Amino acid sequence: MIFFRKFRVLILMVFLVACTMHIMIDLLPKLEKEAAGAGSGDGGCQCAHHPGGESQGWAKQPAMPAAEAGWPNKHTLRILQDFSNEPSSNLTSRSLEKIPAAGDRAESFGRTKPPAGNADDHKPLIGAAGPARPAAPAAPGASRLFALFEHPFYNVELPSLTSDDTLFNVNTDIRFYNKANGNQGWHNAEGNEEEEEDEEEFSPKEEGTAESYPNWLRFHIGINRYEMYSRHSLVLDALLKDLATQEVTSVAMKSGGTQLKLIMTFQNYGQGLFKPMKQTREQETPPDFFYFSDFERHNSEIAAFHLDRILNFRRVPPVAGRLVNMTREIRDVTRDKNLYKTFFVSPANNLCFYGECSYYCSTEHALCGKPDQIEGSLAAFLPDQNLAKRKSWKNPWRRSYSKRKKAEWEVDKDYCDEVKKTPPYDRGTRLLDVMDMTIFDFLMGNMDRHHYETFEKFGNDTFIIHLDNGRGFGKHSHDELSILVPLIQCCRLKTSTYLRLQLLAQEEYQLSSLMEESLLRDRLSPILIRPHLHALDRRLRLVLQVLAGCIEKEGHGNVLEKDVGGDPKATQRTPGHR
Repeated sequence: MIFFRKFRVLILMVFLVACTMHIMIDLLPKLEKEAAGAGSGDGGCQCAHHPGGESQGWAKQPAMPAAEAGWPNKHTLRILQDFSNEPSSNLTSRSLEKIPAAGDRAESFGRTKPPAGNADDHKPLIGAAGPARPAAPAAPGASRLFALFEHPFYNVELPSLTSDDTLFNVNTDIRFYNKANGNQGWHNAEGNEEEEEDEEEFSPKEEGTAESYPNWLRFHIGINRYEMYSRHSLVLDALLKDLATQEVTSVAMKSGGTQLKLIMTFQNYGQGLFKPMKQTREQETPPDFFYFSDFERHNSEIAAFHLDRILNFRRVPPVAGRLVNMTREIRDVTRDKNLYKTFFVSPANNLCFYGECSYYCSTEHALCGKPDQIEGSLAAFLPDQNLAKRKSWKNPWRRSYSKRKKAEWEVDKDYCDEVKKTPPYDRGTRLLDVMDMTIFDFLMGNMDRHHYETFEKFGNDTFIIHLDNGRGFGKHSHDELSILVPLIQCCRLKTSTYLRLQLLAQEEYQLSSLMEESLLRDRLSPILIRPHLHALDRRLRLVLQVLAGCIEKEGHGNVLEKDVGGDPKATQRTPGHR
């Protein structure tokens, strides 16, 4: 009995000693900082020059340099972004590193304004509708892309935006420090006196307006009922540069999906969806592959963004190509154990990994670098669904995704008549937007459009989001006419879309030349080989032939629906009306 009591006392003493040591270990860094502060004459104050402070949630992270202690709370920024339907898809690691100084090799593309500090230039970013830009002739030697974006068909005035037409209403009382924008001026040497002066200069009294927000946040603020981003948005080029150059601080696998995708988090709390390279640009989809087992191509995601922009839809989130160091930017920063354990070195001494997914995630289909460099596409995240819910819709012309069974639209030539009677396709522009999406997919050769999404806030009177375009540009030698069935069956299209398609078929505004010029701005250029560019012109002619047949059969007024600046609420005649 006495021995048992002595044993309990011994256990208690060991516990008290362990607690004391733990407290001393926690206090030691603070004591060292106070001692250092006293030695430098600052009185040991830890917060005088850091108004933002460091989040307690990062207590287990490596100590941050003094130049980084003023960042805003991470959740204030990260809560505004998400790419998938799953809120949990934003769960990634939380480490922070410095942003490297990077050259701006990617030029501004399609920009028609100089990057000035004029607040009027940024009105579309904060939900204000500006007047339409007047058409101007292209300057001598100007690019085709410049001339296209100055054409009257690309400068139609949108309706004035109200609070109901903007995804977010900016609260000017909420401020973010300039440091969240990755300003290089914040990254001075630790302990440098100039740093203290700079941080005092950028104290809360210097907090910026919406123009000083991180570029991904400015992109989110600019989304409205009619467009993902404005035609002349100055933030677009900056966001594309961020996707290609921002330092990666954490990586995790995206849940769901048939093929591997990675969620990358950047220094400024922005996030992107990374699709690694699986095929070379010269490879075509094997003829025996079903559309639902085809590879997802990173260059297709990049090209789809540029094509969507040239068509003036602006419904694809910004996408940029990036050359990623698999060691430094994936393996060393991931906290996803399931991803980390799939890394290995190949017999050719290249670093490889394969992750976890439904298809092509095995040693036989591993993604290998040269020796650890790999290409990929990075798509900007859309706002988090907790703040901006999105509704997922089944595409009426979705395929059966079966090796044997056909979909209803493949066997019923009058299928469109039933669709026209079904909400939301019985009013507004939803059916016409599906026709736009059909043409977009046909030009790419994308057969994998089973769903689409819209922002719930705008109801049924808004644009369709063109997400997940990785299965396009797989076959330049084959035109899949079944993709055009919705247009063939319905014979309906917006007048504005028809006029732009005719414009892009002209020699002066040749679609393939415009795509080639636009894609040159991407850091992974060339994105598409020439046969794919020629296929765009060929497919555009096929689309115009289908429309010419519709007009001859149905009449011009029954095929082309007059739309006012793409206003979803302007077209109220039901699609079934003849």
